[in-house]
Amino acid sequence: MTSQIAPAGNAPTADQIRRAPKVLLHDHLDGGLRPGTVVDLARETGYTGLPETDPDKLGIWFQEAADSGSLERYLETFRHTVGVLQTRQALVRVARECAEDLAEDGVVYAEVRYAPEQHLDGGLSLEDVVEAVNEGFRQGERLARENGRRIRVGALLTAMRHAARSLEIAELANRYRDAGVVGFDIAGAEAGYPPTRHLDAFEYLKRENNHFTIHAGEAFGLPSIWQALQWCGADRLGHGVRIIDDIEVREDGSVKLGRLASYVRDKRIPLELCPSSNLQTGAAPSYAEHPIGLLRRLHFRATVNTDNRLMSHTTMSQEFEHLVEAFGYTLDDLQWFSVNAMKSAFIPFDERLAMINDVIKPGYAELKSEWLFRQTASTSGSAGSGE
Repeated sequence: MTSQIAPAGNAPTADQIRRAPKVLLHDHLDGGLRPGTVVDLARETGYTGLPETDPDKLGIWFQEAADSGSLERYLETFRHTVGVLQTRQALVRVARECAEDLAEDGVVYAEVRYAPEQHLDGGLSLEDVVEAVNEGFRQGERLARENGRRIRVGALLTAMRHAARSLEIAELANRYRDAGVVGFDIAGAEAGYPPTRHLDAFEYLKRENNHFTIHAGEAFGLPSIWQALQWCGADRLGHGVRIIDDIEVREDGSVKLGRLASYVRDKRIPLELCPSSNLQTGAAPSYAEHPIGLLRRLHFRATVNTDNRLMSHTTMSQEFEHLVEAFGYTLDDLQWFSVNAMKSAFIPFDERLAMINDVIKPGYAELKSEWLFRQTASTSGSAGSGE
């Protein structure tokens, strides 16, 4: 399927994008809280560090604080969301609301990541944290189903790359792999904290035939991607947007891929691209100039993601809307991104295939059929008025 420029009047509408079945692989639980929930939890838990206590003003503060062009400054905003997520009740609530919010936005499958080690200040154990989040996701799935929407949420357990608990978290992910946890991740500031510091965790996961993704190629460049793949063996690249540094676009429009970019494309290594977040951290100057346009044209395994819905004030639908406006994408393109993401999910092959064939493709086919009937109605109306 090739990228198309939508004919005039044929671009998908905001309503169609919202109704389209979407797949999300890169979303942080502590980056997706509702502002009102942050205020509620701060009051309930006694957290006094919030810069604003009005939900609307707090939502604006998070977006503006994150919109700095610096990954390090962006990450500072998490002090407040993590600060209110230190009790079992808070974790259950936020996970439940996460599943509900994603389902309301038309997401049918999501992998949501969080770092259990960051939620122990209130006395919870690592196991308590995982079980609370899993309970919240299941509650959210049930509530979404009762409201006529379907979503499946899997958890990714994240280790912080500046800390030394990655093997412990990898073992935790493996213990809960049949109980809601679908894989492992490392996150945090890339510069100075290469993924090779956590080789014991990755070697363990490979021995256990488990899945993992690595934040790489966002704030740091090609060496980060190379290490994540060739030293650590990552299944996916969290962001990976800097692979563009290994692609040369010549003056005549021809493109030459370097060896690392060729490897990533040839091996179909999924890129968890997050356009709005990349603009905030300075990884891309604008939506129109975001590398996703070229990567899609070159048929990399590109996927579209939200990263942190609170900090970027975004949703999956809004991410797609930005790309439709920037690149003239059609429903065919949005389906391509969604199928790419589902192919790359950390659930069994037969379940991925069922989601693609029974949920995603039929959903997009129904949306695309609306254009046929609308066009027929328009043509009939024009013919009648001409007589």
